[in-house]
Amino acid sequence: MQRSVGYTLLFATLVCVVCAVVVSGAAVLLKERQDENALLDKQSNVLEAAGLREPGVSLPPDVVAERFATVASKVIDLATGEVVEGVDVTSFDQAKLTSDPETSRVAPANPAKVNRIPNQAMIYEVLGANGEVEKYIFPVEGKGLWSTLKGFIALGADLQTVEGLTFYSHKETPGLGGEVDNPGWKARWPGRKVFGPDGEPEIRVIKGRAESPEAAPYQVDGLSGATITSRSVTYLIQFWLGPDAFGPFIEKHRRAA
Repeated sequence: MQRSVGYTLLFATLVCVVCAVVVSGAAVLLKERQDENALLDKQSNVLEAAGLREPGVSLPPDVVAERFATVASKVIDLATGEVVEGVDVTSFDQAKLTSDPETSRVAPANPAKVNRIPNQAMIYEVLGANGEVEKYIFPVEGKGLWSTLKGFIALGADLQTVEGLTFYSHKETPGLGGEVDNPGWKARWPGRKVFGPDGEPEIRVIKGRAESPEAAPYQVDGLSGATITSRSVTYLIQFWLGPDAFGPFIEKHRRAA
């Protein structure tokens, strides 16, 4: 039976409305689960950078929660390096702050190609049995060859020695720049030093293979065939641990130590 054009349009409209309602409803119903998964993923990556989770090993949520209980989340003012009190760390959204001109500032020209810096950022502290800080974990990000690399770098209590590095988001070329995910390459970072005698970040990814941390404390193996990504890792770490980002916090706490 042939239907009129009006009937066909009405039917199509009703189908679209029903589908939209179903999709919207599912998004609302699943939002809490999505938020929980996002938090779990972030905590897992912080644990990996801190050496509390083996690379590539997925942990059950209860194990992640148990291990993360030794980690303190803190929001700091990047300009002063002071801890900001009274902030709900569970809902803190650094990406949202970065995109808002009211809660961020334009970054100075930098090779990491960071455009804006949030006024506040979250860091993590791994606490020992007596409550002393054993490791600090800082979020880092910057432009690679094809994407923005986002990850965490962990420093020891001296805020000088690298304890771990991980990237949880990027779209670099598999087998080349994508080797930032390679556990073997990430294992080359612990023991390296960040700051030179003048207090400026000196750590860098070199072309080829670096010597031992004792012989070449500021150098890390390059990624074969991925010169641009290797440089990007250098640039983004130097930027975020430098004076325009976490530098004031690091300097303050290194002096206190």
